[in-house]
Amino acid sequence: MSGESTYNPGNGFTKWMDSRLPIMRLAHDSFVDYPTPKNLNYWWTFGGILTFCLVTQIVTGIILAMHYTPHTSMAFNSVEHIMRDVNYGWLMRYIHANGASMFFLAVYIHMFRGMYYGSYKAPREVLWILGVLIYILMMAAGFMGYVLPWGQMSVWGATVITNLFGAIPVVGDSLVTLMWGGFSVDNPTLNRFFSLHYLIPFLIAGVVVLHIWALHVPGNNNPVGISVKGEQDTVPFHPYYTVKDGFALALFMILFSYFIFFAPNVLGHADNYIPANPLVTPAHIVPEWYLLPFYAILRAVPDKLGGVALMFGAIFVMFLLPWLDTSKVRSARYRPLFRQFFILFIIDCLILGYLGAKPAEGVYIVLARVATVYYFAHFLIILPLLGLVEKTKEVPESISASIHPTAPQAAE
Repeated sequence: MSGESTYNPGNGFTKWMDSRLPIMRLAHDSFVDYPTPKNLNYWWTFGGILTFCLVTQIVTGIILAMHYTPHTSMAFNSVEHIMRDVNYGWLMRYIHANGASMFFLAVYIHMFRGMYYGSYKAPREVLWILGVLIYILMMAAGFMGYVLPWGQMSVWGATVITNLFGAIPVVGDSLVTLMWGGFSVDNPTLNRFFSLHYLIPFLIAGVVVLHIWALHVPGNNNPVGISVKGEQDTVPFHPYYTVKDGFALALFMILFSYFIFFAPNVLGHADNYIPANPLVTPAHIVPEWYLLPFYAILRAVPDKLGGVALMFGAIFVMFLLPWLDTSKVRSARYRPLFRQFFILFIIDCLILGYLGAKPAEGVYIVLARVATVYYFAHFLIILPLLGLVEKTKEVPESISASIHPTAPQAAE
């Protein structure tokens, strides 16, 4: 996609380095002179924002780990020690805690953008699959990080979620015992979760490298959803998109800073400021907001195994998305019927998130079941059928033609 390298070493050291480890050439070709579709909008800036979020989480996480004690009798107090006694410990913790929410906010926007513009379609299937894998690792890291403060919601959230694995036939009980490190959520569980919470972000970073690699093979998708046709359709990544990404990141950091400095606990749960007590069950056990849609799907089914199967199925079905969508047209700009169903899908996900925070009773259960049915119907019924019956709009011949419809096209 990027063609022949345009990197020219500027001095003796860079020439020596380039002949032995051409890492500067790789960076130049990937992030400076990389030809990028010239019609990308601000929805494409969330890739850079997500990179910023990942680096922020790793840096603040390492600092917090220096002061955190993964022991049931000391974990809660060590978090309070970070907040009260460590220089700028309160800032590190609030950046890390709210950074998880900002990370998920950005990744949800990034994923919905990919769904809207068909960025999962050939030849970008592996790119999409790696993205879903990153999302799963993020959920695992987020859940385990929620347990580390060892407050009431930490312990009972861990108890509820880990118990779900017991519903898996044959290996369920052994799997739960392995996660617990014993026969209940206790100190071995906390040690396991702390170790994995520390490890997973580095696994995410590794998969992100593969994700970027898989992006650079076919190149970026774009709002029109067609492949670039010559240099007239592209611009260098720098300075055009570095400036654009930088501006979007600045706006994102304003939102991020608002939560850190003015509402640092609004996205958390008050019960997590109560030390863990295995003998007192909270009135209502809920996970973090970014896991609520799947929690609603889990509770929509009265059978434990069925709920677990649906919850994991709701994630697994995203791996199959490139093959479930049968339409030849990528972008929703030219798929009017798909666009309407896509809006309904977003509303359905928001409803599931709302219902996940409500008690599993009465009308909330009924609504959760309806929303769950629609969630799976979108992937398994609506998308395959739309590709067969939908009448799409005419797609432009090239990116340049979509921007300047009357301009003469350069010869290929």
